[in-house]
Amino acid sequence: MSGIDTLPPLRDVIATHQLSARKSLGQNFLLDLNLTAKIARQAGDLSGMDVLEIGPGPGGLTRGLLAEGARRVLAIEKDSRCLPALAEIAAAYPDRLQVIEGDALEVDPLAHLTPPIAIAANLPYNVGTELLVRWLTPRDWPPFWSTLTLMFQREVAERIVATPGSKAYGRLAILSQWRADARIVLSLPPGAFTPPPKVSSAVVHLRALPEPRFPADPKVLERVVAKAFNQRRKMLRAALKGLAPDIEDRILAAGIKPTERAEQVPLEAFCALARAVAQA
Repeated sequence: MSGIDTLPPLRDVIATHQLSARKSLGQNFLLDLNLTAKIARQAGDLSGMDVLEIGPGPGGLTRGLLAEGARRVLAIEKDSRCLPALAEIAAAYPDRLQVIEGDALEVDPLAHLTPPIAIAANLPYNVGTELLVRWLTPRDWPPFWSTLTLMFQREVAERIVATPGSKAYGRLAILSQWRADARIVLSLPPGAFTPPPKVSSAVVHLRALPEPRFPADPKVLERVVAKAFNQRRKMLRAALKGLAPDIEDRILAAGIKPTERAEQVPLEAFCALARAVAQA
C-alpha cells in the first residue's frame, strides 16, 4: 500500500506490468507518490474541477490528482502497455477516471470534459512545447482551461517565464505571458525520474487571464514575434523586413527603436507593433 491511497507503490506497478520507459515516447516516470501529490497540489483546489492529463504512464500523477480531490480526471495515453495499470486506478476511484488511448495531438478531449477544467501533466518531452502552444493559441479566448500545471525540461520552463533582455526570452515567453500568469512552482533533479533524463525539470503553473494583457490581433502578433525572433541577432528593422513596405515607420509608431533587437522588446511593445502592422 502506498502513502496516498490503497494501491501498490509505483515500483511494484511498473514491475508487475513490465513498464520500462520508452525513449521514443519521451517517457521518464516519476515514482515518488509524495512528489506526484505535491505536483498535483500546485494545480490548486481541484475539488470542483475536471482535470485533463496527458501521458499518465503508470499513473503516478493521476493518483496524485485523484487523491487531491479532482472531480474527474481524463487521461490520454498513447502507450497501450500502461492501460492495465491505469484500469486498476480507475477501479480504485470509481467514476472519477476515464482513460482514452490515443495521441494527445490528435484526440479532442472536450467531448469528455465538463467545465471548470484544469490541465495537469508530466508532459512527454517530445510533444510538450507543441501542446502548450496549442493551448495558448485557441481560436477563442478565454480558453476551455482555467489553469495549466505542466512539467517541462528546465530550459523550456525558463523560456516560458523569461523576461526581456534574457537569452531565454522569445516567442514562448510572449505567447505565455500575453494571455496568462506564468510562474515556475517546482524544480526536479534528474534523479527524481526513472530513467533519469540528462537535464533537470521544472513544473510551470499558468493561470488563464480573462482577456489578453494588451490588445492585439493574435495572428498578427504571432507573425510579428515569429519573424522578429527568427533572426533575433538582427536589428528589428532588418529582421522584420518584408512584413510591411514601411516597416521602420511602423516600428517607430509602436514606440520602439528600429535598432532594437527582439530580445530587448517587452510584451506591451510587441502588442503595439502588432497593432501598427495590422493597420498597414
